[in-house]
Amino acid sequence: MVDTLVFHLVAVACLLPAAVLPLSRFISPLTQGMATVLAAMGPVAWVTLQLAEGWHTGFSATLWVIVGVSSLLFFLVTMVNRHAWRLSPLIMPYLALLGLAALVWAREDNPVMALRGVMPPAWLVFHILVSVVTYGLLTVAAVAALGAFLQERALKRKRPTRLSRLLPSVAESERLSVGLLAISEAVLGLGLISGMVLETVQTGVPLVLDHKTALSLMAFAIIGGLLAAHRWLGVRGRLAARTMLLAYLLLTLAFPGIKLIGDGMV
Repeated sequence: MVDTLVFHLVAVACLLPAAVLPLSRFISPLTQGMATVLAAMGPVAWVTLQLAEGWHTGFSATLWVIVGVSSLLFFLVTMVNRHAWRLSPLIMPYLALLGLAALVWAREDNPVMALRGVMPPAWLVFHILVSVVTYGLLTVAAVAALGAFLQERALKRKRPTRLSRLLPSVAESERLSVGLLAISEAVLGLGLISGMVLETVQTGVPLVLDHKTALSLMAFAIIGGLLAAHRWLGVRGRLAARTMLLAYLLLTLAFPGIKLIGDGMV
């Protein structure tokens, strides 16, 4: 238990520089990039170490998977979009808080699930990977939408804040959010299809409307509707940001939310 606590603390420590550095007015993209790499390395290394024992199904392990994948995806996004790193003041403190929550929630009796069953293990791993990547992409997209919302509010009030000065412009944030949202929709659709294949093989029924499936389908429909509205009706700004955050909330309830109920409310 002591060794496990040390790993938790090291992973949290790796997140702190990326969460704190954006508050400085003199932060450079290179420095923030290095901090983001560190923030991804710590959680990813800890998750990899846990996966050596099997797939951990506890709430703490789920949070670490989210933090690791989200930080890694955010770093990759900053490599292809030169404005994305300016979202660090929003996403990195959020991921650090998730890491702290994972530390607080950590328990010695963290359940482990062996990847065995009727389906080949590789297919189950694929389904899990698609689900995790979907949530990571949507996390970055939701942060970009939140950044656009905060910038737009500051512009309308004609009172820019210290935070709004650090964030990308409204146009850049919206462009990034919509692009990631489209990718998230495609990956989420792939996850739903792979889940239906799993259900068909295991139960003979392609679609079982449990809480996770229902929430995921609702999120898929909302994201698709938002993309269509943005494309043909020009929906953007506060309405788009709030709709985006609603979809993120639904997936949060479907993924880590279910884990919280199963792991912590017993």
